[in-house]
Formats: sequence, C-alpha cells, structure tokens
Amino acid sequence: MQSGESRAETFRKLLDRDPNNPMILCSLGIELFKQKNYPEAREHLERAVENKPDYSVAYRMLGRTLYELHQDTEARQIFERGRQVAEENRDLQTVKEIDVFMRRLERRAEEGW
Repeated sequence: MQSGESRAETFRKLLDRDPNNPMILCSLGIELFKQKNYPEAREHLERAVENKPDYSVAYRMLGRTLYELHQDTEARQIFERGRQVAEENRDLQTVKEIDVFMRRLERRAEEGW
C-alpha cells in the first residue's frame, strides 16, 4: 500500500484485476463499512456472498451493514442464512457475533425504531 492510499483504494485496485474475488469484495466491504459508507459496502458484501455462498464472515458483515441501514427485515434474513452457514463451517465465533446482532434487531423491533 502506497503512502496516502487508503485500504479501500488498495482493495479497489485488486478488485480491478479480479472483480469476482469474494475475499477482496468482502475486504473492500469491510473497509467501506468502517468508513460508514454503508450503501457501497452493501453492494460489495452482497457480491461476496453471491460469489462464495459459504462465506460466513461476509454474511455477518452484510447483516451488520443492513442493520446500520435500518433494513431490519433484510438484515434478519441475512443473519439467519449467515448463522446457518457459520454453523455448517463450525465458525462458532461468527455464530456468537450474529446472535448478538439478532438480539439487537429484536430489541430495536420491540422499541419500535
């Protein structure tokens, strides 16, 4: 990474060379999430799970992005699918993290956000 170049820009350049690479798509999505650029993060994370349907981390981050966008119905669906994938992969940490966000969704629904 060159000085002054953001991590997101580095991942964009990598994506130019390999546009369907789920790891690069997910990494770029995570960087955009950190920048609070949720709409663009969503696009890349959706492509990551389309290209690698068993990528539990991408599901978790997509769910978190949808949560931040207040797309609660979609977030719940993605978290449910991601939890299933994480269980199949024996990715217990991701299962735990998804469970935390599922509870946040439930609380938000109860509070009428």
